[in-house]
Amino acid sequence: MGVADDFSRFKDQYNIDQEMMTSISRRYKRITRQLNKDFRGIDSETANSLYVGSYGRDTAAQGVSDLDVGYLLPPALYAKFNAYATNGQSALLQAVRNSVRNTYPTSEISGDGQVVVINFQDGVKFEILPAFVNTIDTWTYPNSNNGGSWKACNPRAEIEAIRLRSLATNRNLKHLCRMMRVWRDYNDVPMSGALIDTLAYQFIENWEYRDKAFLYHDYMARDFLKYMSDQSRAQTYWRMPGSGSYVATKGNFQSKALTDYNISLAACSLQQDSEGPQRRAKWRSVFGPKFLA
Repeated sequence: MGVADDFSRFKDQYNIDQEMMTSISRRYKRITRQLNKDFRGIDSETANSLYVGSYGRDTAAQGVSDLDVGYLLPPALYAKFNAYATNGQSALLQAVRNSVRNTYPTSEISGDGQVVVINFQDGVKFEILPAFVNTIDTWTYPNSNNGGSWKACNPRAEIEAIRLRSLATNRNLKHLCRMMRVWRDYNDVPMSGALIDTLAYQFIENWEYRDKAFLYHDYMARDFLKYMSDQSRAQTYWRMPGSGSYVATKGNFQSKALTDYNISLAACSLQQDSEGPQRRAKWRSVFGPKFLA
């Protein structure tokens, strides 16, 4: 079994399985239906909501536990909550939380700054971002911290930027984003999914083998680890593709990237079939048990 087979099997391990996607979809539809009923008086499981974050960008990997959902409220409610003397943003989050409780009365539900958080007993967490659509398709959302304010985001632009570049790279951008989440989680690297997506987006634009198949995925992992290790440790933020939103660093990810780049160099040198077990052992030390023997 060669390199292409190794990384094809790895893909089967880092992609989210159908059972998990079905569970996510069921909860998403129940939440959306309740919000639509309470805020719009309609009975729809899909209208006015959107997966955002890693799941929305289609870069989440097996083991995902945090699901981000944007729900678009009727425009008239902005004026209502903006007219509050103090922290109408907190009141808005409370209204959304009360709505969700109509569907999940026994789940732990809380407001957390900008989102309503639903913690399910299986460890999965949904974060609901209530928002209003602006005329330029950005969203305005509430921030209840420090007395309350409004902030803007553009998740649709982020989703589209990742989608287009992934199509232009034979889906390698999304493969890379998912496998590097496995790397992050296995090694406890202080790095958000948004930062992984941002750096992968930048890296793959000019990567020599960006349109190749699984035979080159060992090189892709190796070269991206090097790319991450070369990021300035003095840099505190990067800009998200599509929206240009700020993506802050969470700590030193460069050191672990450099360590595993050196391991990946050795792994990539083992190309013969007879060297397969040794090669796969090195990749498992980088990615963990999801990289199967």
